[in-house]
Amino acid sequence: MKWLLGIPHYIILIFLWIAFVVVWVVAFFAILFTGKYPKGLFDFNVGVLRWTWRVEFWSYGALATDKYPPFSLWSADYPADIQVEYPEKLSQGLALIKWWLLAIPQYIIVSFFWGGGPLSWSAGKWNFQGGGLIPIMAIFAAVYMLFTERKYPEDFFKLVMGMNRWAFRVCAYAGLMTDKYPPFRLFD
Repeated sequence: MKWLLGIPHYIILIFLWIAFVVVWVVAFFAILFTGKYPKGLFDFNVGVLRWTWRVEFWSYGALATDKYPPFSLWSADYPADIQVEYPEKLSQGLALIKWWLLAIPQYIIVSFFWGGGPLSWSAGKWNFQGGGLIPIMAIFAAVYMLFTERKYPEDFFKLVMGMNRWAFRVCAYAGLMTDKYPPFRLFD
């Protein structure tokens, strides 16, 4: 039923992600010319990541709570949250290449986590097929919990959370919110 209950969030998130991209473009030029990410724009985009993570934590990105996520960009009393430290200065040169060239290896890995699945070339374009590891693992965990009446297997949960953490770090990096390259690791 979570897919049905999540529809209001998914609809709002579509519009928030469109706004995220527009804000990203404005921030790109601001960073390029000033070396700074405007604070209000930064807070908005972190809020979009935060809202997305809460919905994913509740739904098929982790299935880690039954507490319905709040409709908010800001930190709230919820089991999942994202904090991205505001950078006082960002590299103007990196802004030109980090979101596409430097992030390519990260994009390939995250595509397997979130639904890239097998990559194929056909009809003159790249196609991503299949579901990602994160939603598949979350569904397996849900089935396990349903039929065994046990709690989320701890190691399984850590793996799902590690993949999500990796994906959101890449999103923050590609979103120009940090110059720190995302580490190639699942666990902190």
